[in-house]
Amino acid sequence: MKSQAKEASFYQRLHTQLSESTDWPSRYLFKFIIPKDENRKNVLLAIFSGMETDVTIKNSSGNKYQSISVESVFETPELIIEIYKKAAQIEGIIQL
Repeated sequence: MKSQAKEASFYQRLHTQLSESTDWPSRYLFKFIIPKDENRKNVLLAIFSGMETDVTIKNSSGNKYQSISVESVFETPELIIEIYKKAAQIEGIIQL
């Protein structure tokens, strides 16, 4: 239960920061690190399907992880938070 409250607090702070610091619609850059796995990469990229995005994928030096950056224009802070919540469901993901 405590974890859910912490998560809700994080997303509320993020929403406030995005709302106060940015005029919407606006470009936003997501950065993720995932274990190198084609399925996880596809699940992550599917979150952005139907959107016009710029995607950059880089392998780690040991070739065990991938850094995935996704940039696009979003209409509201709520859309940003929705994407973060969906991405958080991917096992092993690190959201920067």
